[in-house]
Amino acid sequence: MSIRVRFAPSPTGSLHMGSARTALFNWLYARHCGGAFLLRIEDTDLERSTDASRDAIFDAMQWLGLDPDEEAVIQSSRRDEHVAIATRLLAEGKAYKCYCTADELAEMRDRAFASGRTRVYERTWRDRDDAPSGVPYTVRLKLPVDGTITLDDIVLGEITKANDDLDDFILLRSDGSPTYNFVVVCDDAFMGITHVVRGQDHVDNTFRQMHLYDALGKPRPRFAHLPLIEGLSKRKGSASVNHYRDAGYLREAVMNYVARLGWSFGDQEIFSPDELVEKFTLEAVHPGGGRYDDDKFAWVNTQWIKALPVEEIASRALPFFARDGYGGAVDAPLLALVEALQPRAATLVDMAAQARFAWTAPTEYDPKAVQKWMRQDAAEAYDALVAELSAITDFTRTNIEAAVAAVVERTGLGMGKIAQPVRIALTGGAVSPPIDVTMFAVGRDETLARLDAARTLFGAP
Repeated sequence: MSIRVRFAPSPTGSLHMGSARTALFNWLYARHCGGAFLLRIEDTDLERSTDASRDAIFDAMQWLGLDPDEEAVIQSSRRDEHVAIATRLLAEGKAYKCYCTADELAEMRDRAFASGRTRVYERTWRDRDDAPSGVPYTVRLKLPVDGTITLDDIVLGEITKANDDLDDFILLRSDGSPTYNFVVVCDDAFMGITHVVRGQDHVDNTFRQMHLYDALGKPRPRFAHLPLIEGLSKRKGSASVNHYRDAGYLREAVMNYVARLGWSFGDQEIFSPDELVEKFTLEAVHPGGGRYDDDKFAWVNTQWIKALPVEEIASRALPFFARDGYGGAVDAPLLALVEALQPRAATLVDMAAQARFAWTAPTEYDPKAVQKWMRQDAAEAYDALVAELSAITDFTRTNIEAAVAAVVERTGLGMGKIAQPVRIALTGGAVSPPIDVTMFAVGRDETLARLDAARTLFGAP
């Protein structure tokens, strides 16, 4: 059997972390099995669905690399087909018209609650033939009333439910619009979906939908319900994939971390996308779910910033640098700077902040650093280094290192007493990448200009 799975978001917001996990698990399962990953936009909630939300979902999925294998299905475009299917079920006696009023249904809910019964609707119109004329009605599916139905879930195992606990659920509302539980089955059957992988909050819906597959004469897909993510609060859940992208997280880190929310492969923590495809199975998803942890997520991102080639990180960081004022390209000085910052940057935004000195001269200097390092007894070595640097025509790291080494040897001062005043002059503080990288990143002319501007900072010995 060729595996066909789908991700079916509603375009009422961005792609949040819980939904991203559902999309990723579907994509990984399809890629692992050599099957197809499909996308369906469930936009039947016309009041809340927006084109902006749909575009944001497409954008996030494209950034993650979760490209569908076929053109996306837009659910609202199939409304006529949904209504036709409901009409056919009516004609076949598998569905019926219900004329209950809102007040009558409210009374049924009260009685069900008082008696502790899970089924609310009392099947009032199931077997009646005295339909009133000109009265609005809904269309309900006629479910079995006896026996049980068993869901053999790939993640949760077998779950059995009494059919008498299930409502004859609505297929078409009184205004003729189709309901979620109805159209999701129609569309999954239309798309040939073999495995439905979605959140555990859909389990109750699944029992009803299994009966609908039977009524339609369509094979039931296999179901895998993903446990909810512990610690994903409303505040954290509001953080979308695009939020993390714009905050400087890497797509590999997002995929890596999201995949580990309820799935594992031994004790391994860091997975490349190819490794995830190779090792992912639905059977390894934990019924107990996973826990969302901001600190762990940030740690995963730092590991990926360290792991990727410097050229790749520089290319991805360039838009963040540009947003922070950098107007150049990826060149040798920038690569040297990025390589020095890789071990210490938490995000690409953080890397841009640490790199800002390379294109922005300091407007103030750390007074404690100035007091400690810009002392008169270091001024002579400072001036000697300026002379050495001025004589360099090819401003490479090798030549910069040679100039610093020559001054260290000639003056007998330690590296700190020579490098720290330079670091303060170039960055405004006492912390930066190695001094040769710092000067190389700033450039020859700008380095000499900043050193000259800071010369007056030297105080008494």
